[in-house]
Amino acid sequence: MAEAITGRALLLDMDGTLVNSHAVVERVWRDWSIENGLDPVEVLPRIHGRQAHATMAILLPGRPHELNLADNARLLAIEQTDLDGIVPIPGAADLLDAIADVPHALATSAPVPLARARMGAAGLPVPSVTVTAEDVRFSKPDPECFLLAASRLGAAPEDCVVFEDSEAGIAAARAAGMAVVGVGGPAAACDPDLAVPDLTSIHLEVVSDGSFVLTLV
Repeated sequence: MAEAITGRALLLDMDGTLVNSHAVVERVWRDWSIENGLDPVEVLPRIHGRQAHATMAILLPGRPHELNLADNARLLAIEQTDLDGIVPIPGAADLLDAIADVPHALATSAPVPLARARMGAAGLPVPSVTVTAEDVRFSKPDPECFLLAASRLGAAPEDCVVFEDSEAGIAAARAAGMAVVGVGGPAAACDPDLAVPDLTSIHLEVVSDGSFVLTLV
């Protein structure tokens, strides 16, 4: 694992990276698992990082895509109003303050209404540049969301650093040719360039040429 990462643009996942939404996500998916005859204990570790319909296609490979899309919409409607337990990842507010003048984007598998609801519930500002579920055809681990975010920032992929918590998200960043900071315990097992338990453990320093250096603290 590297001791430092340099870059010129930051791409930030939301759930598990900036916002701790595990409580509501697990409530919704536990109910869905039981409705579909699946064991929540086996399902819950596999749900993070992808759009819901993509996860459903993995869990129930013979299921019609239309049913997955319908359930996806139903779960999103529940999640947009169930904000109980939504809190910021420690250090998220300070990180967003620190990168105010650094090119950065939110790159999330959530649609716009859910992203705004969760960021608002956590008391975090939504970056001015975003890539959400509405913007892409393919879910992580496809790199489309990160490549699109880099394009919107006018940044080369090799100059971008991704903050991610999930295996699918880290794989997407790797496929995009980007360095990765893994956030949270499970992310450390996915071989990121840097691994931190939360966002209080990372320091960003902007240097004179406009690039930045990320180090552990």
